[in-house]
Amino acid sequence: MSARTQYLLLCVPGFVLPYGQFVPWLLEHGLDGGTFFRELFANRIGGFFAMDVLVSTVALFTFMSVEAKRVAVRARWLPVAATLLVGVSLGLPLFLYLRETTRSQLDSRLAA
Repeated sequence: MSARTQYLLLCVPGFVLPYGQFVPWLLEHGLDGGTFFRELFANRIGGFFAMDVLVSTVALFTFMSVEAKRVAVRARWLPVAATLLVGVSLGLPLFLYLRETTRSQLDSRLAA
């Protein structure tokens, strides 16, 4: 199985698993930002994971910005939107899929 296929397949749990937790919470509490942040930082382990995700998101956006320019990735806005709407678990594999797609297109043009 190619890396590109693996990245695309990782988008499925990257979307399903976070939203499997978020949608029931959203149905129970609605769009209540205060409750969201209060529960997110309800204890130190929740804060640990929240800070980890925030730093990972900044690192991912930096990586995507540099790499998208270097490889000329199309639709570079899509993984940014995916990260903001779902999280790093979707944004990263989606960006890697787009990057591999671009690289394979370039390789096939160079081989021709």
